[in-house]
Amino acid sequence: MKPSSILLIIIALSFTGLSHAAAVNITPDMESVTVKHNGKDTKIMRNQDQKNTVNPAFAKTSRKCPPFCIQPIVLAPGVETIGEVEMIGYLTRMNGGDSSILVIDSRTPDWVAKGTIPGAINLPWTALNPAKGADPISIGEIMEDKFNANNLEGLWDYNNAKTLVMFCNGMWCGQSPNNIKNLLKFGYPAHKIKWYRGGMQNWEILGLSTAKP
Repeated sequence: MKPSSILLIIIALSFTGLSHAAAVNITPDMESVTVKHNGKDTKIMRNQDQKNTVNPAFAKTSRKCPPFCIQPIVLAPGVETIGEVEMIGYLTRMNGGDSSILVIDSRTPDWVAKGTIPGAINLPWTALNPAKGADPISIGEIMEDKFNANNLEGLWDYNNAKTLVMFCNGMWCGQSPNNIKNLLKFGYPAHKIKWYRGGMQNWEILGLSTAKP
């Protein structure tokens, strides 16, 4: 091979390395993950445009409180608050066949229609809230059909219940906290509830992929 050809290969490899180094990864060792969303493979990665700015729907800093009040880091004793990497970990485990996990978008359908975390199902906060019209039968069906809880003559057995990973619009959103607090009232084990406090606000700020429901 001619020296000039070798030099061109070295230059090309150098530029390839620079391009890879400039990629916007999730973590130093994680470029992307693939999960199932509506039965289709969907890739989660960060927006590669380093000049990209946040979705205008999540750019507003000041919403009226109440109801849009800042949520605490610890929502309830025993309920773990998680971040983006942990959320991606749960999604990856689900995609790998772990049926003991369910990721839940607690927002109303109009917000979900704008984009959700790939792999999540929608369970609006009103669906578990008796004060908003949720009746015991429909709540019981959700517990059994979606959460894998057992109803034993009016008493709930949560031994085989799923780990629920819940989120909504972010640190100012009360929809997933509402779902979580109602689940705790129903006796759902706190250690089987995970809360992604940052929600869609932080997910969008970090440029992570979203999917339509």
